[in-house]
Amino acid sequence: MTHRKQDGVAVVTALLLTTLAITIVASLFWQQQVQVRSIENQRFQLQKKWVLRGALDWAGLILREDRRISKVDHLGEPWAVNLGDTRLDQYVENGRAETEDSDATLSGQISDAQAKFNLSNLALNGQVDRRELAVFAKLLSNLRLDPALAQSVATQIALTSERVLEGPTKPGESGGPGDVKNPPDPKENPGSPPISLNSEVQFLKFSQIDDLLSIPGFSLASIARLRNFVTVLPRSTKINVNTTTAEVLSARLENVSMTDAALMIATRDRAYFLDFERFKLNFPDKVLETDVNFLDFQTNFFVVNGRVRLNRSLLEVDALLERDDKGTQILWVREN
Repeated sequence: MTHRKQDGVAVVTALLLTTLAITIVASLFWQQQVQVRSIENQRFQLQKKWVLRGALDWAGLILREDRRISKVDHLGEPWAVNLGDTRLDQYVENGRAETEDSDATLSGQISDAQAKFNLSNLALNGQVDRRELAVFAKLLSNLRLDPALAQSVATQIALTSERVLEGPTKPGESGGPGDVKNPPDPKENPGSPPISLNSEVQFLKFSQIDDLLSIPGFSLASIARLRNFVTVLPRSTKINVNTTTAEVLSARLENVSMTDAALMIATRDRAYFLDFERFKLNFPDKVLETDVNFLDFQTNFFVVNGRVRLNRSLLEVDALLERDDKGTQILWVREN
């Protein structure tokens, strides 16, 4: 009986040891699989970034060539054509056998950033621009949003905008209107927020449309509504008539209703405008001579959106490019 009990204990012990060994081996295989998958994901991520970097360089080349051959930007140019899903089978290592189908694609588009209203226009040197404030309020009204929100946005933009100090720099001299010891008097520009150049509070500068969520009255729904009509650029810009929307054009031109703007857009789609004189000639009763200061027919800022799908992973980025006669440069890149 004792011998049988000992054999039973030995069998149970052997089973326990076998179970423990199997568990340890399974755990090691699982950890190895996780490490392999992690390394594979890192490789995919790096490949996607390099593909998108190449796409941004290609977009810059298209924009530079466009500036070389034309001084007018419109929606009929090559840069405005969207890139559909393009297979990258021959250019990206996907880790599959030669007989298997690849799933590496690139898609994207270039859009005119100056087709939208630029929030940076709302303030200059810490002071609210009253005309631009009226333009933004009209745009909010065109989009069926509360136009009273424009004042809050303009005030916040003024608080966060860069200020250029003017006046004498030598010590002991009386300061000018922008001197630190003599800050601008808000009474000289009623409606603008008081600015204290010595304030210890440092507000973050607006860099994207989502920053409007910091202002009471804006929600995710209103931001989504504004996204196709409003942008934030590094400096004040004009509106490109050849690429903008009826909502923005109506807001930009004081005497133009949404119906008038829709007619202008329809005329532009048939034949783009070369310059302000030809634009005004088509609508002499609606376009004022002073509007030349706020309208343009070429663009310096573009947003490039790129999407790379590599097997089971996806990477999407937005990039802001600035273009001039010397070339293009990438101002920022954001992953979505």
